[in-house]
Amino acid sequence: MTRISPRHPRYRSLRTRATLAELARSGLVAPEGLIAHGRGEAFDYFLGERTTPSARRAIRAAARWLVNARTPVISVNGNVAALAAPEVARLQRAVPSLRVEVNLFHRTPTRVRQIAHLLEAAGVRDVLGLVATGRIPGLPSDRAIVDRRGILAADVCLVPLEDGDRTLALRRLGKKVIAIDLNPLSRTAETADLPIIDELTRALTQMAVEVGRPRPRRAGEFPPFDATGALRAARRTMSRRLAAGPRRRAPGRSASPRRVRGTTRRSRRTP
Repeated sequence: MTRISPRHPRYRSLRTRATLAELARSGLVAPEGLIAHGRGEAFDYFLGERTTPSARRAIRAAARWLVNARTPVISVNGNVAALAAPEVARLQRAVPSLRVEVNLFHRTPTRVRQIAHLLEAAGVRDVLGLVATGRIPGLPSDRAIVDRRGILAADVCLVPLEDGDRTLALRRLGKKVIAIDLNPLSRTAETADLPIIDELTRALTQMAVEVGRPRPRRAGEFPPFDATGALRAARRTMSRRLAAGPRRRAPGRSASPRRVRGTTRRSRRTP
C-alpha cells in the first residue's frame, strides 16, 4: 500500500482510498465499487463529515428495529467488507441474533470467498451467502441470489451501500429495510423504510452503541419512522453548508481536523 503520512490533512480519506484500491487489485472490491465510494465521499463533504442530529435519530430507530427483529440480517457487499468488517463484527456481537450474508451485484465464487474470509478474520460468525439456496423474485441481477437462512428468512434487512432495485424487491416481500446511504437522493434512500444518511463506519459504530443501551425488547414491533422527514433534514443540512461556502483558516494553522477514534470531529457550530 502507498505510504501516506499521518500528518496529511486528509489522512483517513487517503488511507481508505488506498485500501479500496488495493482490494480492487485483489478482486475483492469491484472496480465499480471505487466509483460508488468516490460519489459517497462527495456527499459526506456536504454533511461536514459528521453524523448529523437527524442521522442520530435514524440510527436510534434502526437499533430498536434490530433489537425487536426476530431474524435481522445485514447484507454485505465488497465495499462494506473492505470499509467496515470490524464494525459489522461489533454490531453482530451487540445483536447476537444478527445474521451476516454476502450478497453481490458482481458475483463470482472467488469474490464471495474473499469477502467471507475478510469478515471472518474481523470476527464475524457464521457468514451466509457462500452457497446460493434461494432467489429474490422479480430481481434480474445476481443480487437475487440469496441464502434461505438469511435474507429470505429475515424480517428486518440492514442494507448498507445498497442498490435501489433490491431495496424495492425486499420491501415487496414484506421485509423492513434499513439503508445506510450518504446520498439522500438515491433510490435506495428514497425507497427504504428507514434511511440513515451517514457514512458507513460512523453509522455502524453508533448503532452498536445504541443497541447496547438498556431498553425493553418487543419482538416483532417496529415503531414508525418518518423516512421523508429524515431525507428532508439531510438535504437541508447539505444545502446550508453549500450556501455557507468554505471556511477560511488563519495562515499557518493546520487544516487537519482533530481525529477521534478514526472519525472526524468538527466544530459544534457547523450547521
